Amino acid sequence: MDAEIPTLSTEFISLIGFRLAYAIAIFFVGKWIAKLLTGLAKRGMAKANIEDTLEHFLGNMLYYTLMIAVIIATINKLGVQTTSLLAVVGAAGLAIGLALQGSLSNFASGIMIVIFRPYRVGDFIDAGGVTGTVEEVQIFTTIMKTPDNKKIIIPNSKIMAGEITNFSANPTRRVDLVAGCGYNDDLDQVRKVLEEIIASDDRILDDPAPAVALAELGDSSVNFVVRPWVKSADYWAVHCDTLEQIKKRFDAEGFSIPYPQRDIHVYKHDIQ
Repeated sequence: MDAEIPTLSTEFISLIGFRLAYAIAIFFVGKWIAKLLTGLAKRGMAKANIEDTLEHFLGNMLYYTLMIAVIIATINKLGVQTTSLLAVVGAAGLAIGLALQGSLSNFASGIMIVIFRPYRVGDFIDAGGVTGTVEEVQIFTTIMKTPDNKKIIIPNSKIMAGEITNFSANPTRRVDLVAGCGYNDDLDQVRKVLEEIIASDDRILDDPAPAVALAELGDSSVNFVVRPWVKSADYWAVHCDTLEQIKKRFDAEGFSIPYPQRDIHVYKHDIQ
């Protein structure tokens, strides 16, 4: 007698087909909903004038979170026990996390940078031992361009572990200069010349008012501090131009810019 070949019942095949079709429908509908909600969230953040980096990051996080939920629902509809699957995924995630501690530290620092925004793209900063202009803020690294046009990629954890100086954070900055003259020069005339130099530069702001004051009676010179306020973008131009004007005007007025001096006293002793 021929062996009987087991056959699947029509009901069982129909059940499998129904579950498969239902799971596929859940996946594609869920994916469409995830994209829709992510798009709505991004548009809402754009209207709220949230920074592009933060908007992009939060949008991606929302999309991937929704897609994980959709995939779990799809697998569950196919009859797979998701509890054990989640345990395996969790154990694998723990192992990967331990192996990538440095990367996770950079990731956490990147989130803090995106949320608290100590600097933005285009800011001139000193961070992580590097001074330059921020070109891009990524989740793991920050890309900067130095004044001599070098591209430097700094791990975010290194930046967050130290001090961050943002020279572009405020719209105005104070230029701190020291101008020294000789002890024989007319101090009132020196002050007048310094004030004229400040007043002649349209880039120097009237509010806050610039300051010219006698600061120190030094070993070799009388030192004035010159402290004008400028827009942050004009800082270095005004700094250099003002120093140049001080030198030219002092030369024209006959003021001395003393070199360090030391008096040497020679005593003569008779040798018995």
